[in-house]
Amino acid sequence: MPDVFADLVGQDEAVATLRHAAAAAAAVLRRTAREDEPGDGVDPSAGMTHAWIFTGPPGSGRSVAARAFAAALQCVHGTGCGDCPGCHTTLTGTHADVRLVVPEGLSIGVGEMRALVLRAASTPSGGRWQVVIIEDADRLTEAAGNALLKAIEEPPPRTVFLLCAPSTHPDDISVTIRSRCRLVPLRQPPAAAVAEVLVDRDGIAPDVAQWAAAAAQGHVGRARRLARDPEARKRRDAVLAVPRRLTGVGTALDAASALIEAAEAEAEAAVAEADAAERAALQTALGAGGTGRGAAGAMRGAAGQLKDLEKRQKSRATRAQRDALDRALVDLAGFYRDALTMALGAPVEPVHTDTAAVARAGAQKWDAEGALRRLEAVLACRAAIEANVKPRIAVEAMMLTLWRG
Repeated sequence: MPDVFADLVGQDEAVATLRHAAAAAAAVLRRTAREDEPGDGVDPSAGMTHAWIFTGPPGSGRSVAARAFAAALQCVHGTGCGDCPGCHTTLTGTHADVRLVVPEGLSIGVGEMRALVLRAASTPSGGRWQVVIIEDADRLTEAAGNALLKAIEEPPPRTVFLLCAPSTHPDDISVTIRSRCRLVPLRQPPAAAVAEVLVDRDGIAPDVAQWAAAAAQGHVGRARRLARDPEARKRRDAVLAVPRRLTGVGTALDAASALIEAAEAEAEAAVAEADAAERAALQTALGAGGTGRGAAGAMRGAAGQLKDLEKRQKSRATRAQRDALDRALVDLAGFYRDALTMALGAPVEPVHTDTAAVARAGAQKWDAEGALRRLEAVLACRAAIEANVKPRIAVEAMMLTLWRG
């Protein structure tokens, strides 16, 4: 069975760092348990610390790296073997001492963070480490960041914090938190490495794997979806048809509406099943369908809890819509990047091989400066949406810029 780091594609330097740290962490536990015995050749003060930040572009594997490191810390052999109970339960999300924070909404609030820090201060039930993984730590509110900072400044002896963020820029993670963490930078995996993973582990045909890896721009999860899911390919095709549709103001606004509506539909499909299951579970817990004395009164008193659930689900749907829209914008940026490289005559492979002819025609029509302006418009749209500009306003402005050039 492959070890816990097998899914980290093209990250050899990061994997070496994490393996060394896991070995040092295991040495700390052994020396704590047997302080009267001689050392084992591993300096517990070297390589291991209580707080880490994993950074890198989307698809680089930040959360994969954090979960793999958590598994290595819980590994009974201290190596991340991938086969022992500690590795298995961590990777499947059932380990009692590993807590995972995945923001469903637009931010991580202070209440959630305080509760998490409090639970993380307890003694590990398995005798190794309490591990807290915070995906998308860039979504911490200021108050939540301050609550986390206090825990990192005075950490419990057996607690390890693993944070995932796009970068160490102050907009993504506070300077004070960054200064107390060890950094693990990840890079965008090369398309060849992604294609190799799709072929070897997923059984995907080599030509399909190579196309999907290039189209996904190094994002392993997206490459896998493109290779396997016809609906994902249809959505991508619709996005890449946008440049051909922009012939006037009306078509630009129509294209913006179509892009927004497609993102909304994708998000609704992604969260519908989870929303229904949560609502049914809450209603059952509150006595829905009961016939005993007080059942009707209990349901009347449940209105507040149902309203809170709807609020959380709405926030999750908003996040899912923005994520779906961002994936579309990344595809669109790839198209204009291809046009720019062709206009400059750069000796690089196109991101979207199946629309290379259209990109080449665009390069001839716009020249390098026009292709660059269009690429910058897509990137500006992504930044505006991340800054909480209404998606429809940002996309309409982008489409008009793409049409005008």
